[in-house]
Amino acid sequence: MFELNPRIQADTVPVTEWPLCRVLLMNDSNYPWLLLVPRRADVVEITDLAPEDQNALLGEITRASTALRRAVTPHRINIAALGNVVAQLHVHVIARNTDDAAWPKPVWGAVPAQPYTPEALERRLAELRAVLG
Repeated sequence: MFELNPRIQADTVPVTEWPLCRVLLMNDSNYPWLLLVPRRADVVEITDLAPEDQNALLGEITRASTALRRAVTPHRINIAALGNVVAQLHVHVIARNTDDAAWPKPVWGAVPAQPYTPEALERRLAELRAVLG
């Protein structure tokens, strides 16, 4: 049975559900940052997924990337599935701009996370849900 890792749950806000993944927003207003978490139990690596789920994941990564590009027109989209801190398979899809707090380095540890204010979170979720479907 699928259960979301407590660390991921504590650091994110639910956005929507897609056929394979739970789509979450990192609660860090420094970057528009989505997490895609396949709803499959005990999956650590992409290669742990069945081939049809691997294909679905690629499609959902593309869908999230396209949606972020439409919503916030970033300079780049960074995509990563690291799992060094949280082993549960999750894919980061991060909109990056040349003037963001970490550019051009990775976002991890660059600056402390800035949680969204309630108003900003409401705006960001509405914006994302409009393009994510």
